[in-house]
Amino acid sequence: MTVNDTLNKQNTRLGFIGLGLMGSRFLRRLNAEGWKVRGWNRTQSTTIALRKYGFQIEDSLAELVRGSNVLLSSLADDNAVRATYLSEDGVFAHVRPQTVILEMSTISPELSTTLHEEALHRGVDLIDLPVSGSTSAVEAGNVTLFAGGEPETFRRCIPIFQSIAKQWYLMGPASAGIRTKLVVNLLLGVNMEAIAEAVSFGETLQLNRSVLLDVLPKTAVIAPAFTGKFSKMKAEDYTPQFPLHLMNKDLRLVENAADRSATALPATSATICTFGEAVGDKGELDISAITSYVRELGAKVTGSQHV
Repeated sequence: MTVNDTLNKQNTRLGFIGLGLMGSRFLRRLNAEGWKVRGWNRTQSTTIALRKYGFQIEDSLAELVRGSNVLLSSLADDNAVRATYLSEDGVFAHVRPQTVILEMSTISPELSTTLHEEALHRGVDLIDLPVSGSTSAVEAGNVTLFAGGEPETFRRCIPIFQSIAKQWYLMGPASAGIRTKLVVNLLLGVNMEAIAEAVSFGETLQLNRSVLLDVLPKTAVIAPAFTGKFSKMKAEDYTPQFPLHLMNKDLRLVENAADRSATALPATSATICTFGEAVGDKGELDISAITSYVRELGAKVTGSQHV
């Protein structure tokens, strides 16, 4: 092990794959931090707004991959990751040996394991690196990173982590980061559902909703990750920071992993049902819109009781 193999802004060419809500913000932050970074997105129309910042946006994934010694990706789901990495013209068809890949999407542990196996076969160093934090946390550099992979690769990448995150943890070998992210998002989904039910319950007890939403985040039972959601609920502004449909997707990943490991998750199962029902009308809204859905459910129940 040498001191000189740590990645730095002078010798590293970053390529960022996936420029949606999260990826576009990571791209902008890396650029602001002085890294040489280019981007690519499957839907090119998404990149138009980013070009005003002066980024080089590649039209070809192959060009981005071949011209980068570190690749990062933030993609929507298993299907997007599989198509981007494993297709005939995907990342692994063009990647050079010794490239470092930081795969930040929330996907199934099984697909993450497949990516690690393919990377090993091609002489590539891959870290699964899912993110805990919403768009505002990305902009502020306050996200948490959970890594799965080789300790030496993790160590080399710390300068990149320092530019985009508040804290980062090596959770274990291949796919350990993804498995940790599913544990974290189980808590996120169940707690958001609990908050929605608590607020709805408070309204049925004739409490002033506005006052309740002011007071609850000041109590010891609300985790810091949720305090910002209360202002969104109060204003009924559900502009997506973390879209509800992605929370629904992540909860399905939790459900599948629990089935494979024969783990009983009764509260999570109930939450999955609620998010699954809400995603049709509110899927593109922020996760906090689940409070609006639960409130509407309560109104339906109250209305039926008076029929």
